[in-house]
Amino acid sequence: MANKLIVEMGLHKSIANKFAARNIVTAKDALSMTEFELMELLDVGLAEIRSSVALISEAVSPPCRSARFLLQQKLENEHFSGHLPTRLKGLDEALCGGIPFGVLTELVGPSGIGKSQFCMKLALSASLPTNYGGLDGQVVYIDVESKFSSRRMIEIGLKSFPEVFHLKRMAQEMAGRILVLRPTSLSDFTQSIQELKVSLLQNQVKLLVIDSMAALLSGENEPGARRQHQLGWHISFLKSLAEFSRIPVVVTNQVRSQNRDETSQYSFQAQQVDGFRDLTRTYDAHLVAALGVNWAHSVTIRLVLEANSGQRMIKVAKSPMSPPLAFPFHITSAGISLLVDEGTELKGPEINTIRAQGHDVWKGGSEYD
Repeated sequence: MANKLIVEMGLHKSIANKFAARNIVTAKDALSMTEFELMELLDVGLAEIRSSVALISEAVSPPCRSARFLLQQKLENEHFSGHLPTRLKGLDEALCGGIPFGVLTELVGPSGIGKSQFCMKLALSASLPTNYGGLDGQVVYIDVESKFSSRRMIEIGLKSFPEVFHLKRMAQEMAGRILVLRPTSLSDFTQSIQELKVSLLQNQVKLLVIDSMAALLSGENEPGARRQHQLGWHISFLKSLAEFSRIPVVVTNQVRSQNRDETSQYSFQAQQVDGFRDLTRTYDAHLVAALGVNWAHSVTIRLVLEANSGQRMIKVAKSPMSPPLAFPFHITSAGISLLVDEGTELKGPEINTIRAQGHDVWKGGSEYD
C-alpha cells in the first residue's frame, strides 16, 4: 500500500501535479516527509498540506474492522481449513471442531499418562470413512518409543466405532491405512520426514503423528548448541510440512524435572527401582515441558495431560481459539474419555503447571495406561 501512486488517490489535480513535479510519486514518498518540508517543497499552505496528507493516509490505511467481523472471518477460515475431531465432545467444542489442519499440535505430559492412547484414537478417526465422520485417508505414525500397539488400536476401534469395526474385514482395512515408522536415530527420522513431503499428497495422507520428539533428541550425544540447531531445523521443517500438506500434525512431548539440585531428566529416563521406574523424586520437583521455549512458541495448540491426586486431566494450555480449560478424563477399553464435557477455566500458574502426583502407572496402574 505504501507504493500506491498519489495520482490514483483522488487529490485535486493542481496539488497532484505539484507532487509529481517534485518527484513525490508514491504514498511512501509523501508520508516520509514532515508537513513543513512539504510546505517548503510544494510552496503551498499548511491547511492544504494537512488535507492532502490526510487523504493519502486514508487511501493507504487498511480498512477498519470490527472484532465481530474478524471473529467471523477467522471462523470461516478455520472451517475452510478443517479439523480432525478428537471424539471428546468438550475438547472438540473448545477447539472449534478438533485438531486443526495445517499447524502443529502438541501433547505434553509424563510417561504413561495417555498421550499414545490419544494419538491412536486420532489415527483411527482420520482413517474412518467420511460417512462415519472420519477423513477417509491414510495416517503416518512415527513411533519413536515403540509404544504403538495394533492390538490396542483395534480394541479402541471395536469399542469406540463398533458400527464400523464389526463390518466384515473393516478392522483389517482400517489398520492397513495406518503406516507405522520406527526410526532408530535422529538422522533416520530426518530422512523419513524429508521423504514424507513428496508422498503426503500422493498417498492421500490425512494425519501425521510423531510420538515422541523429545525421545529422539534425548538419544543424541550432541552439545547443547548443536542440539538446539537440530531442533530449530526440525521445527521449521515440520511447520512447513503442516502448512504444505494442510493436514493435522500431532507431536507428543515429554516432561522433564527441575529439582533443587538443578538436575534435569525426562520422565521416561527415571531410575529403575525393583524393575519399575521410580518417579517419586519427580513428584515434588517442578515439571516442565521438554524441548524448551523455541519449541513451545512453534506449536499452535498445546494440550497438557497430567495427574493430580490420582485424577487425570487434559488441559488446553495454548490455543488461539479457546481460553485455558481443564477436563477430567479416564482411560477405558475405548481409549480416552472425558468425565465431563464442560471444562474448568484455568488462570495464572495453573495453565502451564504439569503435575504427576498420584500417577502410579509404573507401580500397578490401569492396564490401559
